[in-house]
Amino acid sequence: MSLTEKPQETPERQAFYDAIEPESMRALWSVMSGIITPEPKSDCRPFKWSFASVRARLLEAADLITAREAERRVLILENPGLKGTSKVTTSLYAGIQCVMPGEVAPAHRHTQSALRFVLESSGGFTAVAGEKTEMAFGDFVITPNWEWHDHGNDSDAPIFWLDGLDIPVVQFLDASFAEGLGEDQQEITRPMGDSAARFGANMLPLGYEKAAPTSPIFNYPYARSREALERMRRTEAWDPAHGLKMRYVNPVDGGWAMPTIGTCLQLLPGGFDGAPYRSTDATVYVGAEGNGRALVGDQRIDFGPRDVFVVPSWHELRFETAGDVVLFSYSDRPIQEKLGLFRERRGNQ
Repeated sequence: MSLTEKPQETPERQAFYDAIEPESMRALWSVMSGIITPEPKSDCRPFKWSFASVRARLLEAADLITAREAERRVLILENPGLKGTSKVTTSLYAGIQCVMPGEVAPAHRHTQSALRFVLESSGGFTAVAGEKTEMAFGDFVITPNWEWHDHGNDSDAPIFWLDGLDIPVVQFLDASFAEGLGEDQQEITRPMGDSAARFGANMLPLGYEKAAPTSPIFNYPYARSREALERMRRTEAWDPAHGLKMRYVNPVDGGWAMPTIGTCLQLLPGGFDGAPYRSTDATVYVGAEGNGRALVGDQRIDFGPRDVFVVPSWHELRFETAGDVVLFSYSDRPIQEKLGLFRERRGNQ
């Protein structure tokens, strides 16, 4: 019998299953094909959220509730195959947050790690662990596990960013803790740009000892990352599936910038007709520049700047572009790599 087949049911076997159920036991052979699958099997579905639609709804919400009352004015991007779970994939969360002019999202901390990918900002800021940073379009900002953080808007226009968190992972492990500071904003104890100066120039302070698994840099400016892609296109060979794809790293050890979430930025050139690719890490993509098409299994997803879409685990993915496209993405790949679970497949194998 293979893993895909169940043993034949008989009245005697069913009577046995019924007898052991009140004792909180189940027969493995009766469920094995459903829990040990030959390939990844998930209810997660390919889906796209139009930023224009989400933005309009957030402005509507801004008339209903303040950032202080909501604590975080966010619309969760819930995967249609995972309704009622607040998940974008089986292991990750996504939401889009809005802070209106003059508002502050009050300081709190939690054991969940968070990323921000800035979608629209002309005067927004976030403060993490006593350091403040401005938020500009395309910046990738990290809030490490259990660090105080608050957000604000000193401009005259609303600001928006994508939140990505490992909430489902922490929930699965029953390791969630959270608390509020009791103040709108934390005390700023370090000058702006301090972490970039200390750790962002391929140097480390002498005697520095790694204190946490998250990168000590908490803002990776889009302008710098985008420039790196532009320089690479002059000399680097294009990957047939990914174009030019780079991962954000922790400068201390060269690993992923976050221990539970892998983040990348990629450039697809105009006229790109990507090769098929699949991997075990369900991935959330965010359009940064340009318009393109993602062919996910038998579904077609047309996307533009600031749109968000998800590619489930082990679904074949191909990209097609007319002009240049830049995409930010995140997944649970660091966890899978640590556990020896990550797999990828190229071509039509």
